[in-house]
Amino acid sequence: MSEERQNSTGENVAQEKQPAPPKAPSLFRNYISFTGAAVVAASLTSITLLFLIELTAADTNPYLGILTYIILPGFLVFGLCVILLGMWRERRRRRCSPASIAAYPVLDLNDPRRRRNFLGFVAAVFIFIFMSAFGSYRAYEHTESVQFCGQTCHTVMKPEFTAFRVASHANIRCVDCHVGPGPEWYVRSKLAGARQLYHVVMGTYSRPVRTPVHNMRAASETCAHCHWPNKFHGDELKEFRHFAYDEANTPRGVRMLVHVGGGSPEAGPVSGIHWHMNLANEINFVSSDEQRQDVAWVQWKGKDGSVVEYTARDSKLTPEQIAQAPKRRMDCIDCHNRPTHVYLPPDRSVDDSLAAGKLDASLPFVKREAVALLSKSYATTDEGLRSIADGLEGFYRTNYPEVYAGRGDSVRAAIAEVQRVFQTYTFPEMKTDWQTHPNNIGHFYAQGCFRCHDGEHVSPTGRVISKDCRICHTALDQTEGGVTTPAPDGAFRHPVALGTQGEFQCAACHKGNRGFQHPVNLGDLSKFQCTDCHAGKVWTRSR
Repeated sequence: MSEERQNSTGENVAQEKQPAPPKAPSLFRNYISFTGAAVVAASLTSITLLFLIELTAADTNPYLGILTYIILPGFLVFGLCVILLGMWRERRRRRCSPASIAAYPVLDLNDPRRRRNFLGFVAAVFIFIFMSAFGSYRAYEHTESVQFCGQTCHTVMKPEFTAFRVASHANIRCVDCHVGPGPEWYVRSKLAGARQLYHVVMGTYSRPVRTPVHNMRAASETCAHCHWPNKFHGDELKEFRHFAYDEANTPRGVRMLVHVGGGSPEAGPVSGIHWHMNLANEINFVSSDEQRQDVAWVQWKGKDGSVVEYTARDSKLTPEQIAQAPKRRMDCIDCHNRPTHVYLPPDRSVDDSLAAGKLDASLPFVKREAVALLSKSYATTDEGLRSIADGLEGFYRTNYPEVYAGRGDSVRAAIAEVQRVFQTYTFPEMKTDWQTHPNNIGHFYAQGCFRCHDGEHVSPTGRVISKDCRICHTALDQTEGGVTTPAPDGAFRHPVALGTQGEFQCAACHKGNRGFQHPVNLGDLSKFQCTDCHAGKVWTRSR
């Protein structure tokens, strides 16, 4: 092939045109890069499809978010790395022949082909960075969601997630309490999550999940964002409804004014239960057990600098051990230790179902039988469900055939409700129930308030932490068998005469998995009447 050009004299002279050097094949053309490209294409297709599914789905699925924003983007990045690895190896192979490839890529924007390639590369990088930023935000958002916290590890977190959904904080995200604002605690939570993931994979996690969480963020940095600690609440009316274990499931009730009070002189009187959170006060304590149920030592510091220390008379710790033990400053969750993940005992959960009409109170002995079935130990959830169904159906078929024949729908509804209660508060696979996670609010089924207010914590000068119930609540009236009796002195009257009532703690006799258990083994309780012994005498307390 030739072309003409003029020489210095103006004559046309034919000149042979040199052929262009052959175009070197792209570094992308190798099997390793092709494999990486296939992974990238599959990941992009899957991400796009799952993203569209998420936009159109009515319900959220924890696995959908994990796949879309965490797992598949990881494969995408892996595929890109494989492509680059293949190109690097291909370049290294070609450099064995120095004439075949330059030491570094040639960036010549005057060359139309290279300019197009460069602009395409810039556009691809921009799109990838944008997708990465969006995916990273969505991944962060998903890991902060309730579904991720509660449903990703079904077996481990099932008790906490199930109880959370029926609690008063069900509309609040897990991270709002367990992490709170700020990058420091976010990083801490993710590091803790990595350790927890390892234990889940290895099957070495605790059954049940241990509480309290000893590295929990202070309540003043989480709870106080919604619950204003300075607020004065005054007294609040509370009605407690119970049902007896007799054939008629006899209703009982008590109405009380609970002295919630407040903790700041600027917001109202410093009084009531929330006196403990008075910002001018400081209460520290030492417990001898991991769950903080046995308080051995209490220290109060007043705003004037005064200090009073109280030690339990029957403390398991020596003074030297108390002095060396870590001191915990009391905050909200030392009383509200189950603000969300509440596991109600059978006695309380069946009472709630009867009060709400979910259980037919006219079914004979339904309270007694339901609590008995809920209180048994089961190896699996399925075993518990079968036992509840067989137990209730067999009881009415055998003992009340006319009820079973004429009111079968009520019996079946009772079975379904008791099974629901069982699945909400009892988890055999994780060995979790109300006994493994005691609730410190109140003092009916656990020591709760009586951990300190038991009359047994004494200062060196003889001061005692009071156990007078009227410090925290005032009884208005009580209902027994349809008859309501006022409480003129504000004190609760036990249905059975116990002598000096203040010598007892409720949880010494009242067990959440049965109506009553005498603190002393008396054999067959049906042979006795309480008043045979409890006739106004003074009995020592049982702790």
